Amino acid sequence: PRFPPQIPGSPAAPRRQSKESSLTINCVTFPHPDVMPEQQLLKPSEWSYCDYFWADKKDSQGNNTVSGFEILLQKQLKGKQMQKEMAEFVRERIKIEEEYAKNLSKLSQNSLAAQEEGTLGEAWAQLKKSLADEAEVHLKFSSKLQSEVEKPLLNFRENFKKDMKKCDHHIADLRKHLTSRYAAVEKARKALTERQKDLEVKTQQLEVKLSNKTEEEIKKARRKSTQAGDDLMRCVDLYNQAQSKWFEEMVTTTLELERLEVERVEMIRQHLCQYTQLRHETDMFNQSTVELVDQLLRKVDPAKDRELWVKEHKTGDIRPVDMEI
Repeated sequence: PRFPPQIPGSPAAPRRQSKESSLTINCVTFPHPDVMPEQQLLKPSEWSYCDYFWADKKDSQGNNTVSGFEILLQKQLKGKQMQKEMAEFVRERIKIEEEYAKNLSKLSQNSLAAQEEGTLGEAWAQLKKSLADEAEVHLKFSSKLQSEVEKPLLNFRENFKKDMKKCDHHIADLRKHLTSRYAAVEKARKALTERQKDLEVKTQQLEVKLSNKTEEEIKKARRKSTQAGDDLMRCVDLYNQAQSKWFEEMVTTTLELERLEVERVEMIRQHLCQYTQLRHETDMFNQSTVELVDQLLRKVDPAKDRELWVKEHKTGDIRPVDMEI
């Protein structure tokens, strides 16, 4: 059942439920679907953890059962693992950026085509310098990725697993206590059945005079039957108290797990947004490193370069003439 167990003592749930009005699944009592097909949700306007994880569930192999709380806990641990893997992904991106910056810086110092002259040579020199500027941009990007994205992802809720372990043990202990109380109820129920049968047999034997049972023995059997009934009522009360305590702790803990999950998702979203923002800034800075190159390339003038080169390297202004005889 998806709904939480009825709270003992509430108006919608009689303190002692009959077998017809309730059913038991793994030692937890739930409203019977035929009697109460719908039970009010604690948070009806949303798919909250506190309303849908009360019953146990078969594992993926269908062999063992897993408690609803364990399913929630596994989701939380998986979320933390995903968060860690995201941090590892960012770390790999940082390494790539650092290596890229290193290679850009090395390439900017390459002497190839260093002897190019004129306005084209000036543009070529600026192009190589832009590589060094771009390398600096990528180094800053990698540094910010580390401090503003990777590190927060690693540090967020670093004690989560330890806290969840304590919580897991607490809920597990309450569930074990509930199971033991249920076993006590079943034992008391069986004892009452036996006492009632014993009383019935002795009474019938006395009525048909098939036995020498005295009225004192009948009274003794009746007292034992009454005592067994009282014991059953006491065990049921103790069971209801244990279930109520488990119910309250489950509600509190599942709401906390839900809050932590919302917090985790929002935290990751914010830091991934920071990643994209840094990426946009890097693109913008990279573009700025080549703006001066673009300006110089637009000024490249082959005629001017030829004039300057000729002036510097000319060997004479007189052209050869035809030889006369």
